[in-house]
Amino acid sequence: MIIWDGFNDLLGADPIKTLHVRTGDWALRFLLITLLMSPLQRAFNVSLPIRFRRMFGLFAFFYASLHLAVWLVLDQSLRVDHMLEDIPESPYIMLGLLAYLMLIPLAITSTKGMMRRLGKRWVELHRSLYLIAVMGVVHFFWLTKLDDMEPLIYAVMLIILLMLRWHTLKKILTFNGKRPNGVK
Repeated sequence: MIIWDGFNDLLGADPIKTLHVRTGDWALRFLLITLLMSPLQRAFNVSLPIRFRRMFGLFAFFYASLHLAVWLVLDQSLRVDHMLEDIPESPYIMLGLLAYLMLIPLAITSTKGMMRRLGKRWVELHRSLYLIAVMGVVHFFWLTKLDDMEPLIYAVMLIILLMLRWHTLKKILTFNGKRPNGVK
């Protein structure tokens, strides 16, 4: 759709902003879809959603990469001085860059071979997707200036998905089931 709109001059008065918004929206949507796969598997007792989880995660990385590329190439013209001016004025950029950097190891380790090599560490690494999704929603809230309705919808969806994974989150928050000394 984005490519079609680009070729047919349908990206509006500010095509760079349109590309930036659409690629960011799709990155966030695919992050949430990725998080939805395990609850779907448990709810319907079928393995089909898990088969697509990796693909959706890689789609999220792809759109996040496009989102970053639009900012770097089209918005900032690869000028480091422009980027350095933009970043302190816009903390959402720092948060978005951090979330993207955290996505890179997930994309790199998404193969079956890496799953085997990393074993339990693979699961621990890929649990960072929860934090990345939270960062993505906060990134969206921070950059929205007038209408918070769309980021609010994503936030509610994320909260629901995190609640469906409460058992896993609880294990993460209690250091994988081992409470630190002095914590009850």
